[in-house]
Amino acid sequence: MRAVNFVKMHGLGNDFVVLDARSRPLDLGPERVRAIADRRTGVGCDQVIVLQPPQSDLADARMRIFNADGGEVAACGNGARCVAAMVMEEKGNSHVIIETAAGLLDGEAAGDGMISVDMGPAALDWRDIPLSEPMDTLHLGIENGQLKDPVAVSMGNPHAVFFVDDANAVALETSGPAIERHALFPEYTNVEAAEVRASGDIRVRVWERGVGITRACGSGACAALVAANLRGLAGRAADVELDGGRLAIEWLPDNHVLMTGPVARTFSGTLDPALLA
Repeated sequence: MRAVNFVKMHGLGNDFVVLDARSRPLDLGPERVRAIADRRTGVGCDQVIVLQPPQSDLADARMRIFNADGGEVAACGNGARCVAAMVMEEKGNSHVIIETAAGLLDGEAAGDGMISVDMGPAALDWRDIPLSEPMDTLHLGIENGQLKDPVAVSMGNPHAVFFVDDANAVALETSGPAIERHALFPEYTNVEAAEVRASGDIRVRVWERGVGITRACGSGACAALVAANLRGLAGRAADVELDGGRLAIEWLPDNHVLMTGPVARTFSGTLDPALLA
C-alpha cells in the first residue's frame, strides 16, 4: 500500500488521525485502523477519520469514523468539530456542512477558536437507540456496580447515561465494558457517568464503545445534557465538564443539539506503508 499523509487533531484530548481520501480512494480495513490507532506501534488515537467526496450536493465533505478497535460508527461530535475546522480553513469559510452516516451536520466558527456543530436531533425511542426489546428509555432496568437506572439517548450513536453523586468516584474501567456489551444494546453502547452540580454544570466521564475511557466525547456530552433535562435535573443548556475540558451544550427547541468547544491540530505526517501492510 502507498504511503498515506495524515493530520493528528483533537477536541479536548479526544484525538483523531484524519486521512484525506477525497482525491484518491483509500483501502482501509479494520486491521489497518487498529494499526494506525495503536498508541505504542502506530500514531495513536481514539478514532481514525477518513475524508471522502460528499454524496450530497449540500455537503462540503463526507467523514467516515472508525473506532480504535476497527469498527465503523456513524457519529463522533468532537471528530465532526475537528473536520469542520479543517474544511473551513481549506475553503476560507465560517460555515460548512459535513456529511456522515448519521446525516448532514452544520459546522460554524463560533469565535475565539471555538467550533460549533449541530449534532442533529436527539432520538429517544427504543428502536432508535437501538435496544433489543421495547422499553422506557428514561429508566432502563440495568445496573453494574455504582451505575444504576440509566437514560438511553441516541445522538446518531447509542448512549446509556447514568446519574451519580460523584462521577470521579465511579469505577468506570470496570463497569464500562460490561455495560457497553449488555444484551440490551445490540450495537453496544457508550456509557456516561454524569454528575449534575449545584452550579448547573454537568461533570461527565465516558466509556466509549470500541475505545475505552476517553478524555472527551462530544456525542456523550450531548446525550448527558438531554438525559439530565428529561430527568428534571438540568435546563436545556449547560456546560459539560469532561476529563479533557469543557463543552457548551444546548438542546434546541427543534430537538437538535448544538455543541461548541475548541479543536486543535497537533501534527501531521506520513504513514509508512509497512504499518499498513
